[in-house]
Amino acid sequence: MIKVLFIGDIVGSAGRNLVKDYLGCHRKEVNLCIANGENASGGVGLTPKIAEELFETGIDVITTGNHIWDKKEIIPHIDQYKNLLRPLNYPPQAPGHGSCIIKTDNDVTVGVINLAGRVFMPIVDCPFQKVLEEIDIIKKRTSIIFVDFHAEATSEKVAMGRFLDGKVSAVFGTHTHIQTADECILPNKTAYITDVGMTGPSDSIIGVEVDIVLKRFLTGIPYGMKPALGKGVLSAVIVKISSEGRAEEIQRIKEAC
Repeated sequence: MIKVLFIGDIVGSAGRNLVKDYLGCHRKEVNLCIANGENASGGVGLTPKIAEELFETGIDVITTGNHIWDKKEIIPHIDQYKNLLRPLNYPPQAPGHGSCIIKTDNDVTVGVINLAGRVFMPIVDCPFQKVLEEIDIIKKRTSIIFVDFHAEATSEKVAMGRFLDGKVSAVFGTHTHIQTADECILPNKTAYITDVGMTGPSDSIIGVEVDIVLKRFLTGIPYGMKPALGKGVLSAVIVKISSEGRAEEIQRIKEAC
């Protein structure tokens, strides 16, 4: 049995500080920590410096999404990080890795896959077909597999959960920054949640300063996004997985700090 913590989309310095404080207290309670970090640098994108900072806090694997390329300095360096993932279903010419295999602190081998959705999102390859190909490869080494599905539409996420039920250990939805209350163990023992939520400033609109977002809606002008400051909220889930890769428990976490 292993216990895995998945932390929802980290936004800006507020999110990073929350992660540092939380893992400082709770990292030893879990065997593996995965976190989505695509908005960890200034609220959009990820730099090598911030990636290193997140790994130092105790995160084992950083997943991302459509904003991974927004900080261009990550592009020439992303290949060197085996545990910093970009969505698997980007074109093969894109740098970086869409999956990884890692050992937990109790020496259990697990696989992690990062996918991007296609509904209301940038054009990418079919996540459903790509993930099956990758599962076949990873299952030669382990039956414990976690999937971060970074997607906009709840229907697409639910579909992916059902599609992968029994094929992977857990499907974690990310991207919308709003935690959903539908965590469950699907019929064939895959843990699922439509969106893990955001780890970042709570007095905000999905992590961004309220006034900026309201101006964008009221005027149609694409004002630059700026992460909000102040108090924050950490959103995450903890799952317990058997040695056969079957989910036994999923617990949703939302802590105001």
